[in-house]
Amino acid sequence: MVVVVDYGMGNLRSVSKALEALGGSVRVSGDPQDVAQADKVILPGVGAFPAAMRELTARKLVDPLKTAIASGTPYLGICLGLQLLFDDSEEGEGAKGFGVLKGRVRKFSFNGSTSLKVPHMGWNQLRTPHSALRTEQACPLLKGIPDGSFVYFVHSYYGEPADRSVVALETDYGGRFTSMVWRDRLFATQFHPEKSQAVGLRLLQNFLSL
Repeated sequence: MVVVVDYGMGNLRSVSKALEALGGSVRVSGDPQDVAQADKVILPGVGAFPAAMRELTARKLVDPLKTAIASGTPYLGICLGLQLLFDDSEEGEGAKGFGVLKGRVRKFSFNGSTSLKVPHMGWNQLRTPHSALRTEQACPLLKGIPDGSFVYFVHSYYGEPADRSVVALETDYGGRFTSMVWRDRLFATQFHPEKSQAVGLRLLQNFLSL
């Protein structure tokens, strides 16, 4: 059973429907016990980092999520579900995150030197990191997804990992930022696979197949 975590923020219907269309057994739930017993966990998110942490804390979901990750339960974070993995965020005066990945969530800032807009919204390309050549076979969620594939983004903030070895993909937007992280059975994307057509569905299928 894949549990899509409901904490009042996130594109739950689109994510769950995409998984069901791929043949996944899915439960949308905000029950900490369901998270604890899940075979796989997906944490989607749309909105503000501080508000998400308040909701997750109030619903007693933070500890079950961190325990699931630590125990090796496959985890897929989407957009805010990636950002929440880090220590803290520039959004909301330094709100604290899960601290599962060392690093900070930063806001795009171009200082008037470019015509690029914030939020970063629309289709953009996935690139292997400069720091470490990864083949699509290295990360199991990228099987069948070639370098340069286009996916859909909507965000003003991005995660900046202290440990570059967790960077699975980057994307150019006024410079490269981390668009996917991967460590063991922990996966998270800054883009929205549920909105990314064939490429996104392939990534979700790969997650179901773990």
